[in-house]
Amino acid sequence: MRNSLATLEAPLEHVRALIERATEAPSLNALASAAQLSPSHLQRAFRRRYGMSPAEYHRARRFGQFKNALRQGAPVADAVYDAGFGSGSRVYEHSNRLLGMTPASYRAGGAGASIRYTTTNTPLGQLLVAATAKGICAVTIGANDAELEQRLADEFPQAARERVDNGREEWLDAVIARIASELGWSERAAPDMPPLDVAATAFQWRVWDALTRIPLGTTKSYGELAAELGKPGAARAIGQACGSNRLALLVPCHRIVREDGSAGGWRWGVERKRTLLAQEEQQHAKAKR
Repeated sequence: MRNSLATLEAPLEHVRALIERATEAPSLNALASAAQLSPSHLQRAFRRRYGMSPAEYHRARRFGQFKNALRQGAPVADAVYDAGFGSGSRVYEHSNRLLGMTPASYRAGGAGASIRYTTTNTPLGQLLVAATAKGICAVTIGANDAELEQRLADEFPQAARERVDNGREEWLDAVIARIASELGWSERAAPDMPPLDVAATAFQWRVWDALTRIPLGTTKSYGELAAELGKPGAARAIGQACGSNRLALLVPCHRIVREDGSAGGWRWGVERKRTLLAQEEQQHAKAKR
């Protein structure tokens, strides 16, 4: 019989403490030996308990050290090296995929969080991008600013929210530029992906990460993605994970369709989804010429 998470609480907490104290990421084998578990068992149990792998936890911890140092006024170069990054570029290289930093404040409507946001017009409607001090927390699409700002308030009713337009934050601008580049709305190169600050289960992160790997101009069905993740009976759970995605376009859940190939629903409107898929198909075809 497999150990329950309750039984594993002590060894998992021991592993987490080892990672917290480590300057360099400990190997999975070393951590497994310390926990007296097999590497594969530790990897699964740690992800179930903390929502990320031991290696991802170490990277998230370094991001936290980096951002804390910046908030305390440290020069960028000092913050980069003190947090264990070899260079400035390495600060972002691990956040091209979803690492998932999930503050407890999300469970209380964003209590204690300070959120800065901006909006911009796109071919799909108004786009809102919001960030906490830890990373991007929301990317949404709507008809107008009032709708988007109300949605943000509903999502984080206890957070302090501030609109920033003139001299927008680097992270907000980076997301807008990245989306515009990847969807063919701009010819400028896509900038590095900022870190993310979104609450999610380990399974949701797995689904969202898999979604980022679906190439532009192609789609997959719920069942196809479930099978790809080794869970062929989890099509409904895949749909729920897509429905809980709060990062429109960054996590391309619009590329998931029904088994019969029809568009299906989308959190930001099925007509927008059809328009977006048609645009991506045209962009993909143009790139192949």
